[in-house]
Amino acid sequence: MKRLLLAGLFSLGLFGMAQAAIDTYQFKDEAERERFRTLTAELRCPKCQNQNIADSNAPIATDLRREIFRMLEEGKSNAEIVDFLVLRYGDFVLYKPPVDTRTYLLWYGPFALLGLGALGLGVLVLRRRKVENNPAQVALSASENQRLNALLKQNSQDPK
Repeated sequence: MKRLLLAGLFSLGLFGMAQAAIDTYQFKDEAERERFRTLTAELRCPKCQNQNIADSNAPIATDLRREIFRMLEEGKSNAEIVDFLVLRYGDFVLYKPPVDTRTYLLWYGPFALLGLGALGLGVLVLRRRKVENNPAQVALSASENQRLNALLKQNSQDPK
């Protein structure tokens, strides 16, 4: 039984190694190889989302690496290759999407939220400072006055 279990584990190990095949491409020169590395590192895998095409093991990333290699062999420029992929998969494949009306919230939203948070914090600090400096000037609303009077009256009537 042990031998059968070991044989099964060994077979699974071999199957896993066969699945981890490495892409091999023959480039014309080192410059083209560097262009390929740069392009695959700058583009996001549509399936993995947090990995670039170079690091992803997803089948679509393999296809995109093959497609990029094919376009490099055809002599297309980096911009043409990126435009092709953006046309096919949208701005999602770019780690740095362009700044336009569709992406203003993405680019400037965090700064706007930070500014609103700083503004809210400033208002709170100023109000608190005003109350601490002049506690006698704090005016209660009519309902707060009624509630305060009721509590004081109730407290004075309670036997201790």
